[in-house]
Amino acid sequence: MQTIPVRLWDLPTRLFHWALVIGIGFSWFCAEIGGNWMVWHERSGIFLLALVVFRVVWGVIGSDTARFAQFLKSPRHALTHFSELRTKATAFHAGHNPLGAWMVVALVLAVLMQASTGLFATDDIMTEGPLIGLVTADTAEVLTSIHHLTFNGILLLAAAHIAAVLFYRFYKRTNLIKAMVIGKADWPAEQSPPPVGLRFKPVWLGVLVFVAVYAAVFSGITWLAA
Repeated sequence: MQTIPVRLWDLPTRLFHWALVIGIGFSWFCAEIGGNWMVWHERSGIFLLALVVFRVVWGVIGSDTARFAQFLKSPRHALTHFSELRTKATAFHAGHNPLGAWMVVALVLAVLMQASTGLFATDDIMTEGPLIGLVTADTAEVLTSIHHLTFNGILLLAAAHIAAVLFYRFYKRTNLIKAMVIGKADWPAEQSPPPVGLRFKPVWLGVLVFVAVYAAVFSGITWLAA
């Protein structure tokens, strides 16, 4: 099958994707080990909170394929996309496909919930979130339960995401992983090309936005905890 390289993802979007994977895994590892590793669990949680806030901002001002307005379609379009899954034809989209778009939204919201509730969580022994002083003991208990339950939801979403990527790789012969690593897709020559003139924002802007978001999140939490 003849293919042509087509740029789909900018570096900030790709770094977000893989940083999210590593960050969630690292947070889980720290929580499982416990003890002094919980300090790193908290730091990782704040990083993940800043990361998903960055993705929301980048989804508004970032490159075309990263923008929610470009790839987020109605649920009806997502359901219609199921008909495409029955064929084995290679299928790339200029960004996320209609189902993948809603997966992105679900994961961002889940991690946002996970990181936010972690700020108020407690194990009633030695570890407390930095903002636990702002809520009552009963509220902290509820938020801690939500924190634990949300992680289970993230695991389910991650499993569904991995299954979808494998389905596309082996059934539809579409290498989504490669595109998210190098930014370019092996676009089938016989498939309609993506829209002409996709705009990609510079890497320095993505770095600047993340630094600003992280500084705002960190300083905001520090101020509220004081």
